[in-house]
Amino acid sequence: MSRIHEALKKAAQEKTAHLAAGERADVAAATVDIHGSVLSMPHGPEPTVRETWTSEGGGVSPRFDDLMKRCAHHEWKPDPRSSIYSRGGDVTTIGAERFRTLRSRLSQIGAVRPLRTVLVTSSVPNEGKTFVAVNLAHSIARQHDKRVLLIDADLRSPRAHETLGAPPTPGLTNYLAGEADGFDVVQRGAEANFCFIPCGRPVSNASELLLGGRMKSLLKLVTPIFDWVIIDSPPALPVHDSSVLADLCDGVLFVVRAGETNHEIAERGVSEFRNKNLLGVVLNRVDKVEGYGNYYGYPSKEE
Repeated sequence: MSRIHEALKKAAQEKTAHLAAGERADVAAATVDIHGSVLSMPHGPEPTVRETWTSEGGGVSPRFDDLMKRCAHHEWKPDPRSSIYSRGGDVTTIGAERFRTLRSRLSQIGAVRPLRTVLVTSSVPNEGKTFVAVNLAHSIARQHDKRVLLIDADLRSPRAHETLGAPPTPGLTNYLAGEADGFDVVQRGAEANFCFIPCGRPVSNASELLLGGRMKSLLKLVTPIFDWVIIDSPPALPVHDSSVLADLCDGVLFVVRAGETNHEIAERGVSEFRNKNLLGVVLNRVDKVEGYGNYYGYPSKEE
């Protein structure tokens, strides 16, 4: 029996016991790697500025300061139901601490091998991948010496802009379709080191856009500017988009919703990334009870 199966089974048993006792099922999460271990889960010289940021012909990335001057500035209003950082300031909740732990673990991995672009996905919808992607990016941005870019690449059902309380357009689809350049689609909120590319306008050809060369070129352009690029992608089993995106990233975080996701479905989803730098599995919405040990983590409100 795999460790993912064991974790899901135990979480389901605990949830059933609490509901039978009439207790409130507090939600939390944990991170386990593909071998069952718990995941307590390089910035080069700045390139020359060019006036137009394009993705054709291996374009040159702008400097971060130049990007900050030209990108859109918005007053984001994070959704308190799905963002543990919605109140701003220093966050001392268990949720924030678990994301700091995950952030630290990723930094440790990045210290021994290239790890700048991280894809966050799941097997099926509604497992909390957007919750993890957005709050992980927020946690990284709390480190004032780290620059993070969050990209909503779930072109079929985008939600990251709702969690951040940010405008949904212009965004990635506009860029991939050649309707906008990087300065047009990147936006930032109150934190100068946290930027966001929303999904953009709805499209009917999501796969074709992601398979095109502009997505690969975009990541080549933004990676030298940011310390971390976090990508929220579609779930793995319904469509092939996340597998395509994983080939462009340094690592993959896989989100599983405890007590809801069948272990066979979770195993099928994880198997899509075993040869694509799978970093680990985030077990989301685990009931927080005494004695469950290191499987517990941050609270989640995302449905």
